[in-house]
Amino acid sequence: MDLGIAGKWALVCAASKGLGKGCAKALAEEGVHVVVTARGGDALEATASELRALGRGEVRTVVGDITTAAGRAAALAACPQVDILVNNAGGPPPGDFRDWDRDAWIKALDANMLTPIELMKAVLDPMLARGFGRIVNITSGAVKAPIDILGLSNGARSGLTGFVAGLARKTVASNVTINNLLPGAFDTDRLRNTMAGAARQSGQSLEAVLDARRQNIPARRYGTAEEFGAACAFLCSAQAGYITGQNVLIDGGAYPGTF
Repeated sequence: MDLGIAGKWALVCAASKGLGKGCAKALAEEGVHVVVTARGGDALEATASELRALGRGEVRTVVGDITTAAGRAAALAACPQVDILVNNAGGPPPGDFRDWDRDAWIKALDANMLTPIELMKAVLDPMLARGFGRIVNITSGAVKAPIDILGLSNGARSGLTGFVAGLARKTVASNVTINNLLPGAFDTDRLRNTMAGAARQSGQSLEAVLDARRQNIPARRYGTAEEFGAACAFLCSAQAGYITGQNVLIDGGAYPGTF
C-alpha cells in the first residue's frame, strides 16, 4: 500500500534507537523527509546513516534534549514544516511513590506530558492551515493497565492521554489527527535494562527473567521496533484520516480486557 505521504516532513523524537528509530525508519521507507532527534550524537548519526542509505528522502539530525525548551526549538528549526510529529521520550524510573519528591514528579510530567503538549502547540496551527497533519504520541501500555512500580509513568502519560482525547476531536475536521501508540513489551534497550534490574533483585540470570516475561505474553515473543514503526506509519498515512483520539495498544495480546 502506498501510504500517500512521500515528500512530507516528519519530526521524530528520541529516534536514535528503539521504538523511535523504528518509527523514523518506517516513515523514511515511505519517502518521508525526517528530522530525527536524540541526546546521544553517535547513536543518532549511526541511525541517520541507515536512514539515508534507504535513498528515499532527506534526513536531518538534531542532537539535544527534547524535554528542554532549547532542545525543542532546535528540533523545530531543523524541520521546514512539520507535517508529521512523533512524540517520544524515555520513561521515568520505576520505584515506590513514597520515595518521589516534587522534583521527580515535575521531571516525569515535563518529559512525558508537557513536552508532547508543547510540541503539539508549536505545530498544530500550521497543520490546520495546510489541511494535513498527523501526530502520534508514543506512550505506554501502562496507560491502559497501570503497573504499580511505574507510578510516575502512569500519572504523566495518563495526563497526556486525557489531554489528547479532547484535542483530537477538535482538529480532525481539518484532516489533522492525533493518536497514541501504546507499546507493551518490545525488544529494546529499555526493556533489557529494566529486566537486568529485576534479574539482580531476584538473583536470576537476565535470560531467565526475559524468558519468564516472554512466556506471559500470548504471542510468546517480544515485539520488534520494525512492526511498531509500521503501525506508526499507517497512523500517519493519508488513509488514516478517519482515525483520531485513539489509544492503539500493541502488546502481543498481553492486556486481557475487552476494551
